[in-house]
Amino acid sequence: MKYLIILLLFATLTAPGFAQRDKVQAEAELQSIMKKLDAIGLSVAVVKDSKLIYAQSFGLKDVESNMALTVDHIFRIASISKSFSATSIMQLVEAQKLSLNDDFSDLIGFKVRNPKYPERIITLKMLMSHTSSINDSEGYFNLDAINPEKNANWEKCYNSYEPGKGYQYCNLNYNLVGAVIEKRSGERFDNYVKHHILNPLQLYGGYCVDALDASRFATLYEFDTIYKTFSPAPAAYAARTNEIKNYVNGYSTPIFSPTGGMKISASDLAKYMTMHMNQGKYKGKRIISKKSARLMQTKVSDKENYGLAIHTTDKLIPGKTMKGHTGSAYGLYSAMFFQPEEKFGIVVITNGSSPKYTEGFNDVLLLSINSLYNTFLK
Repeated sequence: MKYLIILLLFATLTAPGFAQRDKVQAEAELQSIMKKLDAIGLSVAVVKDSKLIYAQSFGLKDVESNMALTVDHIFRIASISKSFSATSIMQLVEAQKLSLNDDFSDLIGFKVRNPKYPERIITLKMLMSHTSSINDSEGYFNLDAINPEKNANWEKCYNSYEPGKGYQYCNLNYNLVGAVIEKRSGERFDNYVKHHILNPLQLYGGYCVDALDASRFATLYEFDTIYKTFSPAPAAYAARTNEIKNYVNGYSTPIFSPTGGMKISASDLAKYMTMHMNQGKYKGKRIISKKSARLMQTKVSDKENYGLAIHTTDKLIPGKTMKGHTGSAYGLYSAMFFQPEEKFGIVVITNGSSPKYTEGFNDVLLLSINSLYNTFLK
């Protein structure tokens, strides 16, 4: 069953200089994309010359209540969250509290070694670039999965290739990284990100559900490919209140999901993106150094073009090399990509759609990004 989506437009932010017909054309195209791909809701933001020039939301925040999606609603953005963790690490590197080349075993407090290569050190940089040889086969919602003292099957967490010599995208990598942020900063992970990234940039969002206004959460909808129906995914915003009461700093960190748990609006995510596009600085506030920003954006794995939670691709917009990240979880699809030389970027988030892909990108994201580029940036 497909939902009949009434596309309502709210609180559009459009910079001067764009003809009304351009905005109307862009919004008509986005509505067409949504209808074609059964999107529940869509939130977009466009940055040009470091300024947010357009922000808009379409469709529904919540199907059951028929509530329209607005630009103030926030989403659990999934794996784009990794870049917040990587940004935090770069701040700690600059504060000389750790190094990207540190042995991760020393940082986390238990042995992190591929049993097939026991003498090969696995570094922090390897985890951040997904070249650690670690995998998610034993799960990633608890650090016990890879701790030899906690899991008899810990060896299954490692692939057969030598650390640093291969690539596999792995969520456990970044939940481990989040624990290190706590150990070396002394702050609980969600508080560290709030105090050192969100607050300085004046952004509303975070990893702790209890600290946010739940009325602003856009419901996420998983698509059943057999029955062609959408089902809400309340687990996306599970509060984890009881677990937090017994929190162990530096080990309970996956409760907040450093790998995928950030909740934020498309327009605020665009401002954060602009900071990375401007090599660590936004509206006079420096979050990380130019050196750190360049390191994050520099690919580590040649084939995958993945850096430190920043991916480089030429498959998103024809003729443009873009940098950023995507996210996919609980039915949500998100994308945050920028062009650092030409100083433009686009954020697109849908809270549920048909899961069709082209060139590795969800079709709603791919088509929406190109529509916005052609209208506002080309």
